[in-house]
Amino acid sequence: MNQFQKKIIKETQSGLPLVKNPYDEVAYKLDIDELSVITEFQKMLQNQQIRRIGAVPNHYKLGIMANGMSVWNIDDNFADEFGKELAKNNDISHCYLRPRHKDIWQYNIFAMIHATCKDKVWQKVYQIALEFGIDKNKYDILFSKRILKKTGMRF
Repeated sequence: MNQFQKKIIKETQSGLPLVKNPYDEVAYKLDIDELSVITEFQKMLQNQQIRRIGAVPNHYKLGIMANGMSVWNIDDNFADEFGKELAKNNDISHCYLRPRHKDIWQYNIFAMIHATCKDKVWQKVYQIALEFGIDKNKYDILFSKRILKKTGMRF
């Protein structure tokens, strides 16, 4: 990422201005033209330096109050396939394959599930377990007690 792109990211990392022409506003603040901002965003997307440009809704204000990190003890030979299937689920925002810690932590798949309440998170997890034939002692859900920090990555 070049210095020019870093300036654009720094200016927009907290969100685009909520105006009719947000790229023009960014360009004005950086003393460049709007087309340059758009072109650099396109380059960063093509080079996979950024994944997407989009709105990030506040899910709490949308009524999605329960967030549960489902943890799964999946056979290592099936873990990649299972993780890829979980990642297709619209109720899951994050899905990771992580190492186990022998005799301490048995789970290797982590998937964040969002719903309006904890019971609905559990229902979604039960449905996944049923669909894949996963025994009830092979998964659990870790619910947050409170948010200590919640931000996107900043440059």
